[in-house]
Amino acid sequence: MSRIVHLSDLHFGRTDPALFAPLVEAVNGLKPDLTVISGDFTQRARVWQFEEARAFLNRLTGPVLSVPGNHDTPLDNPFARFLMPWKRYRRFISRELEPEFRSGDMVVVGVNTVNRFAWQQGRMPKHALGRAKKAFAEAGDAARIVVLHHPLEQLPGARKPVMRGASKAVEGFAGAGAEIVLSGHIHNTHIAPFTNYPHVLFVQAGTVLSTRLRGEKNSFNLIDIDRDRVEIAALAVDEAGRFASTPPHVFRKSGEGWIAAGTGTSAEPAAKPFTADIPLSAEAEHVPARPAGEFGSATGQAGPEPGRQGMDDPMDMPPPAPHAARSR
Repeated sequence: MSRIVHLSDLHFGRTDPALFAPLVEAVNGLKPDLTVISGDFTQRARVWQFEEARAFLNRLTGPVLSVPGNHDTPLDNPFARFLMPWKRYRRFISRELEPEFRSGDMVVVGVNTVNRFAWQQGRMPKHALGRAKKAFAEAGDAARIVVLHHPLEQLPGARKPVMRGASKAVEGFAGAGAEIVLSGHIHNTHIAPFTNYPHVLFVQAGTVLSTRLRGEKNSFNLIDIDRDRVEIAALAVDEAGRFASTPPHVFRKSGEGWIAAGTGTSAEPAAKPFTADIPLSAEAEHVPARPAGEFGSATGQAGPEPGRQGMDDPMDMPPPAPHAARSR
């Protein structure tokens, strides 16, 4: 059996610091074979936000596979976003934007769906389906899993549209042999087979640390895979401020696709196991000041000199004025 912890949308820079210690304790206590993070480590791709994300990663035990999210590129600095969008991500998180993980029980393929030219909406790389097909061709009986930030199917009530070509991407991944797709982006949990491709499970994680809630409490997913059986549970913040398991979704593999245990059908939508019982504020798009009590600078990374945060990084420089650009 293989165990995956699936985190998403941490958004360092706009988080609830009270959840940091409980999250680290919960993840490490579950002893996953792999921790998957499907993007949005930061809120505005600031250096200090990446430092805190790195410090969090340093506290996790076991291997981690991650892909970037749209918030991990600088929204308010088009010059940096267009020309060097991954500089900070590679410096603090991982040099690899599309990593792969292999064990005897699973093959996991990361796909970078961030579109630097359309910040909110993703895009599917042309090489993604070929990579997945090649990786899964050698998987044997191992579980075949794809990780990306942007979801490939529109959920009821979701405000954000899916990326262009999403349906073709699901078809392509299904044809390549994918069995599970893990994603994030919309801050809502969803666990069910894709509507038109019942052989592929569509697993969305909510936001694990952010205060940008979408009708659900902060949560992450726990995935236990045992050959033809998968059990997936969301762990949500309880009244004591700890991550507690909610009723699991159990699926078994059949010739017709993933069958929800006890239902005899693969088409049953996953019910949301929890909802927020606190008032939710409207989403704000300002750049937050660095809050007190967050993770400090990453281990082995010297923090910026007080009062000079990020000044030595060219990505913190404002983009050139229009007249300067024309003069060149």
